Amino acid sequence: MSKKEEARELFLKGYNCAQAVAGAYAKEMGMDFDTVVQMVSSFGGGMGRMREVCGAVSGMFFVAGALYGYKDPKDFTAKKEHYERIQYLAAKYKEKTGSIICRELLGLEGKDTKAEPSKRTDEYYKKRPCPEMIGLAAEIMEEYILSMEKRGEEA
Repeated sequence: MSKKEEARELFLKGYNCAQAVAGAYAKEMGMDFDTVVQMVSSFGGGMGRMREVCGAVSGMFFVAGALYGYKDPKDFTAKKEHYERIQYLAAKYKEKTGSIICRELLGLEGKDTKAEPSKRTDEYYKKRPCPEMIGLAAEIMEEYILSMEKRGEEA
């Protein structure tokens, strides 16, 4: 199963967008699935349903940090390289969707920011592009990892 399919499947089981993307990469990050989904649980709904940065994007960034992030705060070269990586991933996502902001992707500008999560009904899934967005973020991350491996830069 591709990471795109795995992430989409996790979302359809009820995990939020960030959990679905990051959870699909738990093994690659060398982390326990439950730990990963707990760590990114705050990022669903565009950061706690505030409709800010898309949870799928946040999940993708979490994976990128776990696999390729820097550790030394004084290593400005590593920091720059990682920020370039994050900007690249964001640009790839935005190229396909037009935005990395949840409310813009969902057409919810100024609406639906209450803390209560939406019930996952058939109607919910019919009107939300989230499964496609999650699949896209997981796919972009998978392609990035493969490109890094081809360059000999394993995670």
